[in-house]
Amino acid sequence: MTLNPASCSVVIPVYNGAETLSPLVERLTKVMTAVFPDYEILLVNDGSPDASWQVIQTLAAQDPAHIIGLNLMRNAGQHNALLCGVRAAAKELVITMDDDLQHPPEEIPNLVEALKSDVDVVYAIPKRMPHSAWRNFFSWLTKRSLARVMRINTIRDISSFRLFRTSLRQAFQNYQSPGVILDVLLSWGTDRFKAVIVDEEPRTKGKSNYNFAALVSQALLILTGFSTIPLRFATWLGFLFVLFGFVIFLYVLIATLTAGSIPGFPFLASIVAIFSGVQLFSLGLIGEYIARIFDRSMEHPPYVVGETTQKQ
Repeated sequence: MTLNPASCSVVIPVYNGAETLSPLVERLTKVMTAVFPDYEILLVNDGSPDASWQVIQTLAAQDPAHIIGLNLMRNAGQHNALLCGVRAAAKELVITMDDDLQHPPEEIPNLVEALKSDVDVVYAIPKRMPHSAWRNFFSWLTKRSLARVMRINTIRDISSFRLFRTSLRQAFQNYQSPGVILDVLLSWGTDRFKAVIVDEEPRTKGKSNYNFAALVSQALLILTGFSTIPLRFATWLGFLFVLFGFVIFLYVLIATLTAGSIPGFPFLASIVAIFSGVQLFSLGLIGEYIARIFDRSMEHPPYVVGETTQKQ
């Protein structure tokens, strides 16, 4: 059964979005007015070096009843800015989307239509990935890793264009780590996910803030910040190489008994290199986990709001 929610908060993390915010808000306002009797648009400025905050202030002044601006004191990251907006949301549902016009507001009714009584989160998955081949591949790999960590069998693709029930934030209301992945936090509160196919528009202004290094960092955060899969992989890898070492020992023993000798230095050097590589790899994984523990032990807040356009 499709629901008819009465109110919705749209959360948009903003970084260098000065050129796209005005047309985005204009299109979004038309859609939200037609779909929801009551709505709000939360624009969270994530430490943008451009004039994004000034644009947000202007938009909020033009429509203070529906547009709220939040200005973070420094760049905290996309998911941290999302968490800030989600916690500030005051409506029944939350929609999250990017500020670059790649997520068409006109697709929002499709997300609302998919939100039924047995669904808590709806992802908008693009028919075609609009990025370059390498970016699409690493995005696909990161999203599949994220779906694996979330242990949700009903979805395989994840998007930052999503609709979910605001009540889900109760599952992570005390979360304070700087390493934030909103999708994992949502999975703490529900396993009722769904995905719908939508048209995604190509970027017309600016460039993506996600490069190769950022995607790798995001993947490491997903795997080592919210999962023990890498540690288990290291354990199994170590076990396999113990078996490999035992087989090599038998080979050396048999070769010594039958042939009298085996090639010395090259053989030894290759074995040492293999085992040293496995040890360093495993230590690196353990180091990543220690770093996550260190970050959380410092109780560093995921974001700090500097100012807001909303009157107290």
